[in-house]
Amino acid sequence: MSLRFSIITVTYNAAEVLERTIQSVERQENANIEYLIIDGKSTDATLDIVQKYENCVNCCISEPDEGLYDAMNKGLKQATGDYLLFLNAGDTLQGNDAIAKITQVAERENIPDILYGETDLVDNNGQFIAHRRLRTPERLTWKSFRMGMLVCHQAFIVKRTLAPEYDLSYRYSADYDWCIRCMKVAEGIVNTRLRFINYLNEGLTTANRRASLKERYRIMRNYYGKFPVFLLHIWFAVRFCWAQFIKGVV
Repeated sequence: MSLRFSIITVTYNAAEVLERTIQSVERQENANIEYLIIDGKSTDATLDIVQKYENCVNCCISEPDEGLYDAMNKGLKQATGDYLLFLNAGDTLQGNDAIAKITQVAERENIPDILYGETDLVDNNGQFIAHRRLRTPERLTWKSFRMGMLVCHQAFIVKRTLAPEYDLSYRYSADYDWCIRCMKVAEGIVNTRLRFINYLNEGLTTANRRASLKERYRIMRNYYGKFPVFLLHIWFAVRFCWAQFIKGVV
């Protein structure tokens, strides 16, 4: 049997966007998928939609939680697949063969600890907006993330046995910390060179951008050192100001 992918979707009152996410999982061909939905006790039609696709959803938990990352930890504990893929409500897999293609890469590369790829941004209607601004590096290590989250969390696939729980002391950027911790212990990290995720361009981090950036700064200092991170952010600021100046001149 081919590699099994545990796809985890966390929801809370996500009826407006959830159906297209489930449909993108349901449409996957030639793929071994375990689909889990972890719901925060929604009060809208979210659970009605889940029930509509009960043949596609292997497990659904609906109960109060302590936020997004607490729910994601619940998904981690329920998962049984070889790999984990977190697909938020509103996000979709690109094409009916996304998981099949990822499986082929994983098997060709001797089942690496981490697989990653590219992401597109979509609006609330699922329509394409743009390719993600930060392109994935050809070679990825834990040190790569000192330049920011170069790989979208949804396009960052990790072996289940390798994955730690999310650190709940971070409310908005625990995924950034989690990816770094995964990469620090990974023995093989492979660029699939696939564009396989449509990412809804509105989420917890986007809605709380300032608080998220503060958390990311703390995380960066923790892994990369206070002084190097301080200097790096000065460079970020200079680069941003120069870009704005050039834009004004043009």
